[in-house]
Amino acid sequence: MNSSIPIVRTAGEGDKQSFAGGGLHIWKLLAEETDGEFFLFEDTMVKGKTTPLHAHPEAHEMTYVLDGEIEVEVNGKRSRVRSGGMSFAPRGVPHAFIVVSAEARMLTFQSPGTAGQAFYRGASDHADDDSVETIDNVDIPRLQATAMQHPRGITLLGPPPFATAPAR
Repeated sequence: MNSSIPIVRTAGEGDKQSFAGGGLHIWKLLAEETDGEFFLFEDTMVKGKTTPLHAHPEAHEMTYVLDGEIEVEVNGKRSRVRSGGMSFAPRGVPHAFIVVSAEARMLTFQSPGTAGQAFYRGASDHADDDSVETIDNVDIPRLQATAMQHPRGITLLGPPPFATAPAR
């Protein structure tokens, strides 16, 4: 499929994936549907879900918070992002986030989409329902192995930078 073909997906529609990093993804637009231009997914997570400090060597990443609140660190600077807010990490810039509300739902957009999508595909399993995986189900060895298999998609730089409870 290519980007000249219109696509409409309603709420809840898309490729549902249980991400090894915790959370439920609904893949709204795949790289192969946009000629590799971008990859877009909705991510629903629970409080405390965090990412390791990482960078995307070949893709810009934008997150838009639909519901809830996260604390994000981008290039060493921390900010709170609530519903209606967004963060942008240009390619190669270190970043991480932690969910500080009971639940958060956000859209993540990567451009170009091919390398990042390959990482997420390797670190996810098909989800049959809409239940959000708990943070206890985070599989760090799988994330590390998948990152090593897809170094163009992600580089893991270290543990989450949120050693203590998020600042208020």
